[in-house]
Amino acid sequence: MPSDCIPFRDTNYFSSLICDYLDQKSELQPFYNRYPELENFEDQIQEKQQSFSNHHREVLVQTLKKQYKEVAILEETKDNIEALEKQNTFTVVTGHQLNLFTGPLYFLYKIISTINLTKTLKEKYPEFNFVPVYWMATEDHDFEEINYFNLFGKKIQWSRKDGGAVGVFNTEGLDKVFDVFSAEIGKGQNAERLKSLFEKAYIKHKNLTEATRYIANELFGEYGLVIIDGNDRELKRLFIPYVEKELVEQVAFSKVLPKAQKLEKAGYKVQVNPREINLFYLADGLRERIVEKEERYFVNETDISWSKSEILKELSEFPERFSPNVMMRPLYQEVILPNLCYIGGGGELAYWLELKDYFESVDIPFPILLLRNSVLIQTKKQAEKIEKLNVSDTELFLKQHELINRKVRQISNIDINFDTQRKHIKEQFVAMYELASHTDVTFLNAVKAQEIKQLKGLDVLENRLLKAQRRKLSDHVKRLTDIQNQLFPNHSLQERNKNFSELYLEYGQELIPELIKNLNPLREEFLIIKD
Repeated sequence: MPSDCIPFRDTNYFSSLICDYLDQKSELQPFYNRYPELENFEDQIQEKQQSFSNHHREVLVQTLKKQYKEVAILEETKDNIEALEKQNTFTVVTGHQLNLFTGPLYFLYKIISTINLTKTLKEKYPEFNFVPVYWMATEDHDFEEINYFNLFGKKIQWSRKDGGAVGVFNTEGLDKVFDVFSAEIGKGQNAERLKSLFEKAYIKHKNLTEATRYIANELFGEYGLVIIDGNDRELKRLFIPYVEKELVEQVAFSKVLPKAQKLEKAGYKVQVNPREINLFYLADGLRERIVEKEERYFVNETDISWSKSEILKELSEFPERFSPNVMMRPLYQEVILPNLCYIGGGGELAYWLELKDYFESVDIPFPILLLRNSVLIQTKKQAEKIEKLNVSDTELFLKQHELINRKVRQISNIDINFDTQRKHIKEQFVAMYELASHTDVTFLNAVKAQEIKQLKGLDVLENRLLKAQRRKLSDHVKRLTDIQNQLFPNHSLQERNKNFSELYLEYGQELIPELIKNLNPLREEFLIIKD
């Protein structure tokens, strides 16, 4: 598959914060540790190596072996888990929600970016081992964000009662979703493989965590991907000192809020604001915020409460009941993993950029932050249509009305540009302004108003001419509209809407190997793959 790239900024789909980060603007340098350039990983390795203990490695490996006990683990993944006990082994991590049947396409791009970076690091630093890790967001509780996926423009949804951390949700009712999915994708070899994957994941596993682990392992196990569930008693035991510090000293709030305010002062939108306590309490069907009032700790909207000594005792005895929120989850990840780099989307990196001072205050190395690969995939037919329409890669990303107007102007047999006439009007009014300068202000204002009126009149005429040409060239306009709607569903990026199954039906088992071959996580440009 041939491919092209365009700068992220030129797509108009990425925030100024992320574009400025990629440009390494000086005002953002205080918000990160090291920029994701290959040479910077050497110092990151040394810093993490000095801070990460053998005990943490032992607990991590034993936990992963336990979590993989019922999984058909491949040698590549097994070897990577074993390697994590060695002091010269480090991880590259991406995280994602437990979206139904992987959710949007970028689930694949996140993991492939992670896999490919570990390969690149191994080539650069052969004396070390690098393990790609997918962190499952099993403790999230926003079920409405994950209970569906889009297929051929339709929303396939799982309806069930909400409540608590989604990872423990049983898979009851997904047989009905499977029936709808099966009917939509039809028959054929690729369709049957997808049906088998869905059925084995969701019908034959008891909860959402197990189902998601199965899918990710089936898709990426041969590349050595290690899948971790942070909702684990022994892993959370390692995190107790940081949870205690959060409960007693409220460190995240005191360190993150000023950093977020500095970002806002620099003109950037703040992605997430910290709470005074950035922890949830987990119980059956419950994940609610912990709040402090009048020297007591409460679980929001419940009758559960403790004194300071009581909650610290609860933490010591039941660390698994304490769940970090979005502000603390990154710290938890970096405490339990020998991690060098976090790979995420623009929204994720935006809140990571608030956290550097927090990490420094608790003596945990701040990881390198890398924007995941973004991809637009064109089928052979789509690529041929785009070529016939003479649309460039950058033009594809224009707002639809801008794209249509630009192409209509280009192909029209008459000039739909009145700039010459505008210039002529302005020149004619030069003498009028000279005359007006010798009279009173009321005449000067009348001249100004007349100039504005005539220029606006030209704008109206130009727009009417453009609309007339659009009607005349309606067939061309329709073809432009159709192809852009196919590639940008709901006027948004393909990767944020489509599910991988649509592309799998087209490319089958070649889909992931082709993506592995084409995605370069350090290239930092938007990739366009053409069949």
